[in-house]
Amino acid sequence: MPIKYKYDKKIDLEQLHELFKSVDWESAKYPEKLQLAMEKSHQVITAWDGEKLIGLINALSDGVMTVYFHYMLVHPDYQRKDIGKKLMNLMLDKYESYPTKVLISYEAAIDFYIRRGFKTEEGTTPLYITDLV
Repeated sequence: MPIKYKYDKKIDLEQLHELFKSVDWESAKYPEKLQLAMEKSHQVITAWDGEKLIGLINALSDGVMTVYFHYMLVHPDYQRKDIGKKLMNLMLDKYESYPTKVLISYEAAIDFYIRRGFKTEEGTTPLYITDLV
């Protein structure tokens, strides 16, 4: 069955929770907040294998100049099948006219994002305040 991609911010809580748990992200501990975060995102694109949520990317934006890609994840059973690449390309197409596109990557995924056109910015360091335990 081909993978389907949807532009939809309303995602079933259990499906969303299962996807985040599958990649062992700390955010999975807050399923209700995750669901609300998706609904309040500027844009969300999801990947589906039939009725199963297998991937997701979301964007936060000022709507004009800058877009920040916050979550980008693919269920481990579906990784290395170009699903993440497709999700990122769809999002980059959506925000093509924006002069600034930002994301913070885990070390293991940096090469993936570099292949999508991102680069590190000399003299910058990501900083956080987080209450996630």
